[in-house]
Amino acid sequence: MRHFLTLLKHELRMLLISPSTYVAGVLFLCLMGFLYWAILRSSVNAPSEVLPSVQFFSIFWIPVFFVVPLLTMRSIAGERSVGTLDTLMTTPTSRVAVVLSKFAGAYIFYILLWALTLGFPIITRKLFPHAAEAGALLDAASLTGSFVFLAVSGVLFISIGILASSVTRSQLVAGMLSFTTLFVVIVGGQQLGNLSASGTNLVGWLDATVNYLQIFEHLDDFSRGIIDTRPFFYYTSTGLMLLGLSTLVIEAKA
Repeated sequence: MRHFLTLLKHELRMLLISPSTYVAGVLFLCLMGFLYWAILRSSVNAPSEVLPSVQFFSIFWIPVFFVVPLLTMRSIAGERSVGTLDTLMTTPTSRVAVVLSKFAGAYIFYILLWALTLGFPIITRKLFPHAAEAGALLDAASLTGSFVFLAVSGVLFISIGILASSVTRSQLVAGMLSFTTLFVVIVGGQQLGNLSASGTNLVGWLDATVNYLQIFEHLDDFSRGIIDTRPFFYYTSTGLMLLGLSTLVIEAKA
């Protein structure tokens, strides 16, 4: 635990001085701020039964595709390319502690970025009190469920980035690999769900598996205040498996 905390402090410090962290933060806040404004404007011009917060979090996949690669691509690949990873492996620090510290550092920044979006409805309510009702902007059930989803799904997304960074010494390759894998997991899963819903006959167990992996369906349930334990198991178990694979990759390349 002592080694893990030391490594986590180092990782947070490296993220704070990394240009990619600030690029990810600025792009994230600018993009999400613009999308929030567009959603709110659309709600004012054409009132909808769907809360603005639900519409806002339904586009979570857009920032995930670039924020996660930017936060994780240098975590292991960057240190391997400059040789500091090899030096670290000669110390008593375990591989597990190294991987977990990389994951925890990126995960903390990922959650922090999403937490900053709470300022959007607060600022809107203060500056434009007539733009929308305060209750609609700050619906407790929707916000709580959506943030729970972001927190638990973030375990899987960040783990994908860490694994991508562990298999190469090139940060660019790690970022591209992370982006591609996230695209397959999020969009590919949705397309399989659409294929199943279109009436295509799938094997019983395959159809059940496709429905179980529907990330957008999970978000829909969470945003309505329905907290299901099955997504928790899926995201955490898969995330831990990917982190375990990252540890094995580091040991194999050491």
